Amino acid sequence: MFIPAHTDLFQPTLNALKSLGGSGNNQEIYDKVCELENFSEEQQSVLHKEGPQTEISYRLAWAKSYLKIYGVIESVRRGVWSLTEKGRNLTSIDPKKVQRFVQLNTRQKRQDNSSNNLDNNIEEKALIQDGEESLDLVESNVWVEKLLQVLQKLSPDAFERLCQRLLRESGFVKVEVTGKRGDGGIDGIGVLKIGLLSFQVFFQCKRYIGSVGSSEIRDFRGAMVGRTDKGLLITTGTFTRSAQQEATRDGAPAIDLIDGEQLCQLLKDLKLGIETKTIEVIEINQTWFAKL
Repeated sequence: MFIPAHTDLFQPTLNALKSLGGSGNNQEIYDKVCELENFSEEQQSVLHKEGPQTEISYRLAWAKSYLKIYGVIESVRRGVWSLTEKGRNLTSIDPKKVQRFVQLNTRQKRQDNSSNNLDNNIEEKALIQDGEESLDLVESNVWVEKLLQVLQKLSPDAFERLCQRLLRESGFVKVEVTGKRGDGGIDGIGVLKIGLLSFQVFFQCKRYIGSVGSSEIRDFRGAMVGRTDKGLLITTGTFTRSAQQEATRDGAPAIDLIDGEQLCQLLKDLKLGIETKTIEVIEINQTWFAKL
């Protein structure tokens, strides 16, 4: 299955952000690139190594990192990217020019960091592999991949209980795991109360490695019809673009989707099995001592 190299995704990423109005989150950029490049569901389902990340998502992450160093996009907050003035004025990108710039930039950073021996805040490290320089990015979402690997090793019952706990902690009441066979994949029912109103929500838990497609969305909706108008599908994988379109199709009950990355972030925010620690960074002000 052919997947374009990250260098071939420089231009599609730029085009996607321009099409999105100059900014977008990771999912919006992914969806728009897949749309512009006409990636099939099969292409979107190809995993990077053994997952949980898809190959397209992995290569897009590299493309965004290169474009950030090149100065055409910037990270305005976690998972959200915006075009810089340079990016807004660009109509086309020369991949070789971007690669040369990044190599020179990271080589200079490596030399600077080597000279002052301070690398606490380094985001990029240059490595020499087989005589060629490549960029090894210290990704801020490494913990997400590790957590997804843990979640995917849970038993189906344990994962359903985790989703039940997640919904309770998020404000749902009367959350029950049904686990009935032949129930169209409905794993549980909960009630979400907002002010004076309450909504019964059917949820489905998919401990997936890979992408959930549109057929799974249709099957889930079929099990909901006549019983509730609200559905929630939680997966450790991702959703193809057609699955997202099916989830919000006009004239059909909408189904909310939570993919693996969103699931990890929710667990982190709710502190369910996740602990965050503050690391103290000590820097020596050599200029201060020199003035004594």
